[in-house]
Amino acid sequence: MTKSNPGVALVTGASSGIGRETAKALQKAGYRVFGTSRRAMADGGNGVTMLACDVTDDASVAHVVADVIARAGRIDLLVNNAGVGLFGGAEESSVAQAQALFDVNVFGLMRMTNAVLPIMRSQGQGRIVNLSSAHGFIPAPYFALYAATKHAIEGYSQSLDHEVRTLGIRVTLVEPTYTRTAFDENLVQPDQMLDTYRAARADMMVTIGEAIKAGDTPEIVAETVLKAATDARPQMRYPAGKLARRVSLLRRFVPAAAFDKSLRKMLRMPV
Repeated sequence: MTKSNPGVALVTGASSGIGRETAKALQKAGYRVFGTSRRAMADGGNGVTMLACDVTDDASVAHVVADVIARAGRIDLLVNNAGVGLFGGAEESSVAQAQALFDVNVFGLMRMTNAVLPIMRSQGQGRIVNLSSAHGFIPAPYFALYAATKHAIEGYSQSLDHEVRTLGIRVTLVEPTYTRTAFDENLVQPDQMLDTYRAARADMMVTIGEAIKAGDTPEIVAETVLKAATDARPQMRYPAGKLARRVSLLRRFVPAAAFDKSLRKMLRMPV
């Protein structure tokens, strides 16, 4: 692969938001891009080929990877972006609902990775970029289960990178904070809402909505994904946007008690 022809990219969850902008940015950078969405949809006219894939289904994952290989002969970059959000008190979700969330956000990512790794191993090179979140390394009140999936992705990605590095494959993380997408409009609600959390949950939803409206554009995250995909010496983590970089820095150097107090203040929670 060359700088003008970096190869073939497969981006999950590319129908809207960060995934769509990432697919567009990669195509503009010279990649031949295949995007996936849960339901079949027409190509967007931006040079990205859209394919149907349900990351919770083994057969669907195997089919889409085989389809890309049949069309392009290789996969040089996998961007695991598909995911869903769940908003509510941790106690308000059943274990079954938590399992469903993990099946998309974590096990879906693992299915895609396991399907692509043999191809990258045979090529002797490849890059996997996993969309994490600032919630992958800081607490997330009323997003506890969602944060748990992102923490899991972080641990998995860091460990996997050490395993495949000698095979010419690198794994990196992109960590956005609040991004101007329809994330808050598409959040899954808890399956057993409790009055105990009703007022605090409602207040937090207002705070999150305001933060998303003032957040980074999906294009900023997409450019960060492109950097993670093309860096000659990839880093493990790529915070996406000014707030993400600031939070990452604070998490590393601010004492735990001070960080805890600052987080609650930022989220308008009683200190």
